[in-house]
Amino acid sequence: MRRNRGNLFVISAPSGAGKTTLCAMLCETFPNVRHSVSYTTRAPRPGETNDVHYTFVYADEFRTMIGKGEFIEWAEVHGNFYGTSRKRIEEMMHAGLDVILDIDVQGAKQMREKVPDSTFVFILPPSMDVLRERLTGRMSDSDEVIRRRLKNAGDEIREYKNYNYVIVNDTLEAALKELISIIIAERVKISKVDRDWIERNFLKEE
Repeated sequence: MRRNRGNLFVISAPSGAGKTTLCAMLCETFPNVRHSVSYTTRAPRPGETNDVHYTFVYADEFRTMIGKGEFIEWAEVHGNFYGTSRKRIEEMMHAGLDVILDIDVQGAKQMREKVPDSTFVFILPPSMDVLRERLTGRMSDSDEVIRRRLKNAGDEIREYKNYNYVIVNDTLEAALKELISIIIAERVKISKVDRDWIERNFLKEE
């Protein structure tokens, strides 16, 4: 059953909960799903590639893009700017692809106002202790940055009630199965059905 337009899935989580890894695994293993590459002013971490993990830009360029209205949402998080390109999202959805938007709770709030028919998924770690271990295990952030991320995690987690679904990322394999289940369910909702296709194939009078 052909869909005229893809769905938009907004995924949020406290830093270290594993949402970026989970989204990458989803796009690698599940058909017709694409990850929206966000713009950011933070420096690349070891192993990150420009235009694959993020599009890395300087703060001045980011501010210029804000002025031109190129972002459907943007926010300052942990001292850096992050934003989602309106053009990138629209092109993928018009092609019938489901788009995964990996953004923080500030950006998700903007998306609820601008694209309320999106599906919102919150990823939780199994516990705060596990979250601390994951952040420390990255070996890429300073102790000060880790403390700030843990402090912000409590405020971010309080936003879970504003999402449609909550997944606890205890193991990536189990969390991935749950995320795939959400996407399948959203694809076959009555509001997403191509009703013209049904009319032509089943209800057209002879």
